[in-house]
Amino acid sequence: MIDPQTVTEIVNEGIQGTDLFVVDITVSPDNRIVVEVDNNEGVDIDRCTALHHFIESRLDREVEDYELEVGSAGITSPFKVVRQYQKNIGNEVEVLTRAGQKLTGTLKAADEEAFTLTITKKVKPEGAKRKIEVEEDLTFSYNEIKYTKYIIRFK
Repeated sequence: MIDPQTVTEIVNEGIQGTDLFVVDITVSPDNRIVVEVDNNEGVDIDRCTALHHFIESRLDREVEDYELEVGSAGITSPFKVVRQYQKNIGNEVEVLTRAGQKLTGTLKAADEEAFTLTITKKVKPEGAKRKIEVEEDLTFSYNEIKYTKYIIRFK
């Protein structure tokens, strides 16, 4: 089996000096290598192809055969790294907590430990006849979350 650490080092070398960042790298026991990358504007096919060729140039099929797939993180795929949260600050996301609560809101902030989601909820002030919409900021650590996904809305 090809060493995942070796693949990670090759990928990091291949994206050095670019605005790309690694989302995920997997190497299965049958040497199927899958590399997911992203950047703030989205990744086009030419950049994936260039990285694919770079990785191929560093691995030797004569020594160990492998299958290689290089792609961008899917727009509707769950976030896997903090940079994806930071990239999507200001965007609407869906969050599913480990407690089973599903929330939709705007991603307000993200750092290495946690992220903040601004949700809108309806509350009825005391003495009022109608509910009003109120924004509330909720902060979650990443281990409290099953997934966070970008929401695509067509208007």
